[in-house]
Amino acid sequence: MDKFIYKKSASITALSASLTDFTYKKHSHKEYAIGVTLRGIQHYNLDGSLHLSYQNGVMLFNPEQAHDGMAHDKTGLDYVMLYIEPELLLEVIEKKEIVRFSDPIVYNYRLEQRILRLAHAILNKQDEALCNELLLSLTESLIQTDLSNGFKKDNALIKKAKDILHNNLENVLKLDDICKELDLSKFQFIRIFKSQTGSSPYQYFLNCKIERAKQLIEKNRDVYAAVAECGFVDLTHLNKHFKSVYGTTAFEYMSHLN
Repeated sequence: MDKFIYKKSASITALSASLTDFTYKKHSHKEYAIGVTLRGIQHYNLDGSLHLSYQNGVMLFNPEQAHDGMAHDKTGLDYVMLYIEPELLLEVIEKKEIVRFSDPIVYNYRLEQRILRLAHAILNKQDEALCNELLLSLTESLIQTDLSNGFKKDNALIKKAKDILHNNLENVLKLDDICKELDLSKFQFIRIFKSQTGSSPYQYFLNCKIERAKQLIEKNRDVYAAVAECGFVDLTHLNKHFKSVYGTTAFEYMSHLN
């Protein structure tokens, strides 16, 4: 049976997931996503390549790195994941410039155990002070294993396109308006955007709407306000898209936070 449990503490979201039939649609997160495969094999496409995370595999996703996800076979999959805001991670490791994971999967017992301890603390609503200490311990292991300096920065055109998309999340995506501002044809824009980001403009825009709804739900505990502010037709519309990215509906996600 597919199961997704989310909890948040110390500005970190923890997920405990079990899935057999569920498949994540292609999406990305604005946070760093760091997780451990507990049982089964995690199967996902990332940066144009297939990756398999076996039991005890540590999965490392950079912000805005497009991927999907599913169980590799019918035996299913259990895993935990931590979502950490870039600003928070940089504060903890005392860096100003963005850093990135160079390897998507590593097998490192110490790092694995520190991820599991922090996830357990958040999922069991332990004190925020303890969660902060466990985060510091986790990042010490990350620094020793797999962080490198520098992201491929968006070029000016992609940055401008992303800004336009982010500023219009409550509206319907109108490619003609964006392309007019960028002085490109629709098909030039789609091709360039996808080659640079790994997502089509529509996928990216929808993902941003869903992520924005998640932020509003966390802040206000009001799922209907999130529907209105993010331009979804109704709660059913939001729930459908929310579930494709987070495995649970927006309404269920809100109930996890309480």
